[in-house]
Amino acid sequence: MGPRTTNGVKHFFTVDVEEYFQVVALSPYAPMAKWDAFESRVERSVDELLALMAQHAALGTFFTVGWVAERHPAMMKRIVAAGHEVASHTYDHLRITHQTPEHFRESVRKTKRIIEDITGAEVIGFRAPSFSITPGNEWALDILIEEGHRYDSSLFPVRRSGYGYPGGGRDPYWLERPAGRIAEFPPATLRVAGLTLPAAGGAYFRILPPFLVRAALREAEGRGAAGTFYIHPWEWDPGQPRLDVPVLTRMRHYAGQGGVLGRIAALLPALRWEPMRNAPLLAAA
Repeated sequence: MGPRTTNGVKHFFTVDVEEYFQVVALSPYAPMAKWDAFESRVERSVDELLALMAQHAALGTFFTVGWVAERHPAMMKRIVAAGHEVASHTYDHLRITHQTPEHFRESVRKTKRIIEDITGAEVIGFRAPSFSITPGNEWALDILIEEGHRYDSSLFPVRRSGYGYPGGGRDPYWLERPAGRIAEFPPATLRVAGLTLPAAGGAYFRILPPFLVRAALREAEGRGAAGTFYIHPWEWDPGQPRLDVPVLTRMRHYAGQGGVLGRIAALLPALRWEPMRNAPLLAAA
């Protein structure tokens, strides 16, 4: 593990706060109508992470599903009390590609209201489930602007089945839209042999060698830019109930969960971190 950076760049440690049964890949086996019947495990996992981040004086942004926030208000208050930012991850964790503009507007409006009412902290950020603002669905950005969001973190500048925004910027940037202006914080990527590869967290951090994610963040740092890391609370919960899903889905979802907290513990002191709300890009606006 290398030392903390000294060139002033602070990266973004982000958490998509959702239950294990809300993962998009599991949605055919755990529809929203059955969510209340599942055991909730998100609060314990979030508290483990809050303790670990406090040890390293690391602050981050917690993109939270509105359904989760309204059922765990004390957890939301603890996140804010620890100095972290809370942001929106929709109400129902439905991919943007599966929503109408009307549904999406109500989802983000409702989630913003729920989180702000619970925490007293303004919600200015958003991340789509599975980074699902894809080419052709940029209308979602206009709705975010109209509903009071100042930044988005959904445009993953990679080519991948299910999500991706090929040609999008790799570093934080402003997007000019018909509804106005919104900042974009793309997940970190790594350039290898002329290809832009995803290396921002999630399964890439849980299953692949962890140095790949760190290399992507260092690469951004070398450009003088902040990199965005992401993780989900269910990714360090190997004791979660196992759903009966196809073998490839099972491998992708459950593999490597036992080692994630240790990997995070090694990553946190290696770099400097701040919430997205504190990004220089937003401060300069």
